[in-house]
Amino acid sequence: MPDRVTIRTWFIQEVLPLEGALMRYIHRNWRNPSEADDIRHEVYAKLISAAAEGLPRNTRGLVFTIAKNHMINLARRARIVSFDYVADLEAIDAASEEIAPDRHLSAREELARLREGLGRLPDRVQQVILLRSLEGLTRQETADRVGVSISSVEHDLVYGTRALIDFMMGGQGDFIRAAPSKVRRQGREP
Repeated sequence: MPDRVTIRTWFIQEVLPLEGALMRYIHRNWRNPSEADDIRHEVYAKLISAAAEGLPRNTRGLVFTIAKNHMINLARRARIVSFDYVADLEAIDAASEEIAPDRHLSAREELARLREGLGRLPDRVQQVILLRSLEGLTRQETADRVGVSISSVEHDLVYGTRALIDFMMGGQGDFIRAAPSKVRRQGREP
């Protein structure tokens, strides 16, 4: 299994350069352009999880396969299934959906780590992540609820997601902070 530094280096060198192509792919294949950023973040989270098991030989292929599968799963979840078409709910084999005890324990540990990571974030960033990820609000709805601009919601979501990914990988939760703006770097802003 690769260590955190190896995964970070791989992510920066091989995944981030694909971001433009990934976003074009998502926009071309997803019906709601306002959800593209969220899909990208989910793809990145799945990539990091996969890389923790071992770095892929074909990063580009993995990025687009994960994106495609994630969009398919989102579309499936979004479909409303009428109960009229479900003949017998009791006939569903519940045993096939059981989680093995070791995976259940691992999932509990990951959830506890996620809660701890969320707790380390500033209150507004926590609120933005929870509204967008758990409640499924749009960027505009989240901005209205929190009382900030859409760009602030996007910034908080990016910062929070990156911090959570770092924390989940064993870091301190401060993986990549937003780079200073070009104006500030060039010394034009006090």
